[in-house]
Amino acid sequence: MVIHLTALHYVYLAFIVFIMALLIKRRDTTMICVAGIFVLGWLATETLSGSVSGVFNSFIYATKELMGTIMIISIIVAMSRVLIRTGINETMVAPLTRFIRTPAVAFWGIGLIMLVTSLFFWPSPAVALIGAVLLPVAARVGLPALGAAIAMNLFGHGIALSGDYIIQGAPKLTADAAGLHVSQVMEASVPLVIVMGLVTTVTAYWMMRRDMKNGTWRDGLVAGSNGADALTGEGGEAEESAAPLSPRVRVWLAVIIPVLFLIDVAAMFVLKLQGGDATALVGGTAVLILIAVTLLAHRNQGLEKVTSYLIDGFTFGFKVFGPVIPIAAFFYLGDAAFTDLFGKVLPESSNGIVNDLGAALAHVVPLNGAVGAVTLTITGAITGLDGSGFSGISLAGSIAQLFAAATHANAATLTALGQVAAIWVGGGTLIPWALIPAAAICGVSPFELARRNLKPVLIGLAVTTAVAIFLV
Repeated sequence: MVIHLTALHYVYLAFIVFIMALLIKRRDTTMICVAGIFVLGWLATETLSGSVSGVFNSFIYATKELMGTIMIISIIVAMSRVLIRTGINETMVAPLTRFIRTPAVAFWGIGLIMLVTSLFFWPSPAVALIGAVLLPVAARVGLPALGAAIAMNLFGHGIALSGDYIIQGAPKLTADAAGLHVSQVMEASVPLVIVMGLVTTVTAYWMMRRDMKNGTWRDGLVAGSNGADALTGEGGEAEESAAPLSPRVRVWLAVIIPVLFLIDVAAMFVLKLQGGDATALVGGTAVLILIAVTLLAHRNQGLEKVTSYLIDGFTFGFKVFGPVIPIAAFFYLGDAAFTDLFGKVLPESSNGIVNDLGAALAHVVPLNGAVGAVTLTITGAITGLDGSGFSGISLAGSIAQLFAAATHANAATLTALGQVAAIWVGGGTLIPWALIPAAAICGVSPFELARRNLKPVLIGLAVTTAVAIFLV
């Protein structure tokens, strides 16, 4: 099928290149994203009012898409603040301090726990469950907040999500598009996921330690936050000290709260909850814990303090998401948001701007195994730019089938490669709004986290592509 690219495609691509260049130079991209939305709206509607309205409507669209993440982060932060102020969090993490005694152990320990947890019920709920507990421990032994965010992000949204061996959402999508059985794609992805994970995490850790030693490390903390203390919220609505809880009560609560979240995990398995449903279960549990602990700690003022803690949490959540929404709004236009906001102005054969660009790339490169591997990596990365990681992996499967048929290459390996590239870029390690959960829990800038991940992920993609060339 011939892919017809229009001015909308080329303008979108030009803005992507400009935005990526600014990210590399550590410049803010919000204004450029707004300009991109305006220009795309002008081209689509050919009216000034349509383009101006499109800017606002794209913000609304992005906010709706991100609202689930905003809510869970805000609620977890609100709960974490009351746990910290009552000393329950200190009691809860005390046993972990026996094992996590150095920054290195904290980095790899947090990463491995995140990996295992994410494999069973995806990364965003995993971040919410373990971030508030492990971050204070990491800070105590000298691991910067940004270092903890990198570990959670790369192991969870990178390694675990790109393989997705338990829930199998990603390999099912790519396998169906490539006409393969899901087990073939999963088997082919194992060496690629291992190589990508090892190269990326080792590189990220080495760069972190190097920069910390030579004094060039920037922790990227959100304004008014200082890493582990991001969850305590100085100066918030609930800043008054809570009533002291007896040691016995703190110990009981420190046991009961993790048990409640473990029950959530069990319920996810039994009820087969994943994604938004799993996040909702964690969020609801956190709200109930927040209410119960606040009533115990503040007694007569408990009713008012529940609201105060929630205000603190939402203030933190929207402070973090504020600069992200305009950028998310632009990249969402690469997929279904464009038609929803501006109507059916793309060609009838279009599958969205981003997917059209990926398909067009596959049609203009020579067909052989090596070029096929490189093309699948680039295509996967491009389709991941919308920030979901999943919207374009079906396209990666289709293109892998195309190259395999033309060159007799290993279709499963090509499919898995496209899947790995798309999810590592868009699933939560490079696109700022996709890695919001880890950044928000750790109190660091998602943009700084994206910049820190950029070199390790690009190096990992290059090495993984080279390995795939030998496997195809």
